[in-house]
Amino acid sequence: MNSVKAAQGAKAEAAAQSAAPGMQFASKSVPRHLARGAIGAGLVIGSIALVPVAGPAALLAAPLALIAFRGCPACWMAGLAQTISLGRLERRCVDGVCTLAKGHPAAKSANEPTGPGPGSARP
Repeated sequence: MNSVKAAQGAKAEAAAQSAAPGMQFASKSVPRHLARGAIGAGLVIGSIALVPVAGPAALLAAPLALIAFRGCPACWMAGLAQTISLGRLERRCVDGVCTLAKGHPAAKSANEPTGPGPGSARP
């Protein structure tokens, strides 16, 4: 009986760990994410605005906005929220109960460059 519960607990923990890093829409930085949004919005607005000049062929630029947005504008907004909160909040799941908690600053600083170390020459 205990082995069945242990196996179910291990499966639930594995599922929680695989779902926790679900930052599929986040960018590396907020300015980079905002630049992608500006490109996507520019493509949508430009394709619609150029219809009187270039005809319906101008609408072919609109699907390129999906690449910049990584899906739809709602996906871009979700990615903006993920990018802003990156490293500040993390989801923790224990015994099937998931909560939001403050992230570990050590994990965030491990991904960021700390600058030149001792003994490195700067040009």
